[in-house]
Amino acid sequence: EDTKMFKINDNYLKLPGSYLFSTIAKKVAAYKEANPKKKDQIISLGIGDVTLPLAPAVIARLHSAVDEMAVKETFKGYAPDLGYEFLRSAIAQHDYKARGVDIAIDEIFISDGAKSDSGNIGDIFSVDNRIAVCDPVYPVYVDTNVMAGRAGDYNPATERFSNVIYMPCTEENGFAPELPEETPDIIYLCFPNNPTGATIPKTELQKWVDYALEKGAVIIYDAAYEAYISEDNVAHTIYECDGADRCAIELRSFSKNAGFTGTRLGFTVIPKALKCGDVTLNSLWARRHGTKFNGAPYIIQQAGAAVYTPEGQAQTQEQIAYYMNNAKIIREGLAAAGFSASGGVNAPYIWLKTPDKMTSWEFFDYLLDKANVVGTPGSGFGPSGEGYFRLTSFGSYENTLEAVERIKKLK
Repeated sequence: EDTKMFKINDNYLKLPGSYLFSTIAKKVAAYKEANPKKKDQIISLGIGDVTLPLAPAVIARLHSAVDEMAVKETFKGYAPDLGYEFLRSAIAQHDYKARGVDIAIDEIFISDGAKSDSGNIGDIFSVDNRIAVCDPVYPVYVDTNVMAGRAGDYNPATERFSNVIYMPCTEENGFAPELPEETPDIIYLCFPNNPTGATIPKTELQKWVDYALEKGAVIIYDAAYEAYISEDNVAHTIYECDGADRCAIELRSFSKNAGFTGTRLGFTVIPKALKCGDVTLNSLWARRHGTKFNGAPYIIQQAGAAVYTPEGQAQTQEQIAYYMNNAKIIREGLAAAGFSASGGVNAPYIWLKTPDKMTSWEFFDYLLDKANVVGTPGSGFGPSGEGYFRLTSFGSYENTLEAVERIKKLK
């Protein structure tokens, strides 16, 4: 007989496979077990995790903040809903005002990272919205919309969800998306891009802002890699574009600019001018934030504020330069070996074409087996990523040189 039972969110069952980087970790672990002699030779240029330690200015501030927690007079309990004002003020000043952009401190929401925010932002939107994503793209955007029931059904043959508008970013269009033919309600843009490392000039970004305003769409703009921009014509924030405060939410992170991948800190900007009818999205996110989140730790917010001091800025810029030098080594090394590769100029990612018409996962296995180098298969980021492969510049200088030499020998 049928026993009555609780129900699950069966949208999770629509997700194909496990999270991309979990799959990679399993494959690498299996390879190490099968080849114990090689396990210490493996170099990972796969997951985009940093390797340099936190900057001295950040560590010093972390220590002093920990000491404050040991004294009754300076001890801190729950953080204010939006985050501490000392951090939000520093962000408003350095990331926005310094670029000629006016963002108020109550338009900045401190969180434990951009991954959480990019997954949670959907909470304030109806299920009845169509999303548009670049293809290939960071898997979190699509996967979290699948979990929310917004993506429709998965078609294994096309590797696409029925209710998602995919904007192919390929060699032909310079890995830059084109305005979609179907009209989306929510547009995810990430520049500098993960995984391709591509960027678009500010003039092109303005076209997206104009399009969103015209169509009544909202842009979720992931600027996690903003600190890696080296070219003058690329916007560091979408709010450099006219009218973006009326159509865009910006996600920011301390992971890639200051090495906070294990420290966890980010923020989301929602201007009060951004409305659906009479309702501000800022008020909805404030309600969500206050209800479902209890704030990033005080000591971490202090560490984040230290990034904006003159010492913190100098030290983190030095780290970024170190990673961008690695990117140059990878890019130039691959070119010298005859690979077709892009990215690595305004981003810590190099996007290469797999040789000999190999699939992305075939090249993953080939590279792991023959060179003992781990990268990320492009197809893991979407169907248009098939036949491509991502390498990151977040390894050590020595490992990066060694990995490039090994890859060169394969050709």
